[in-house]
Amino acid sequence: MRTVKMNMLKNSNLRMDTTEADAHERRRHARYPFTATVEAVETKSQTRINGRTSDLSRGGCYVDTISSFPVGSIVKMRLTKEARSLEAQAEVVYSLTGMGMGVKFTDGDPEQLWNLEKWVAELSGELLPDSERLSDPSCAEATPCNEGDVLAELVMELMRQRVLPDAKCKAMLEKLQVIGRAKSSSSQG
Repeated sequence: MRTVKMNMLKNSNLRMDTTEADAHERRRHARYPFTATVEAVETKSQTRINGRTSDLSRGGCYVDTISSFPVGSIVKMRLTKEARSLEAQAEVVYSLTGMGMGVKFTDGDPEQLWNLEKWVAELSGELLPDSERLSDPSCAEATPCNEGDVLAELVMELMRQRVLPDAKCKAMLEKLQVIGRAKSSSSQG
């Protein structure tokens, strides 16, 4: 869907700001198709918009919305899917009037960020969705599904308890993801 939007933009008289185009080149995290309802509030004006995500990554998401905020806006976001939600502060890194905006997550409560980590792990196949995990006896709470899950839970608990700084915990969680991807690649090959 994003390709269609970008092609429409190229074929129209609209012009995308170079900072918006550069944002595509700076993407550091894998994106996954993901649909959740979004409520975004611009922090200065308290203007509220609603939309829907089309993709999600550890670094941010794309929000389909007719009304979008300008590049550089700081927004408080709430993403909701089924019984789980994520509240985080974000910065608009590109904005396409009448189509949507790309946001970069900048801050959030550790427990909220854990929801983001779980969503991305489920989308990437590194973690079974909650419903499947709870029905699988091999993944009972007393028996973690794998050591990566245990380490991620430990790091999140250290962040919740403020034993380690958030930035250090986020870096550890990213390393765990890289290790998890490497292990799954080596087991498939």
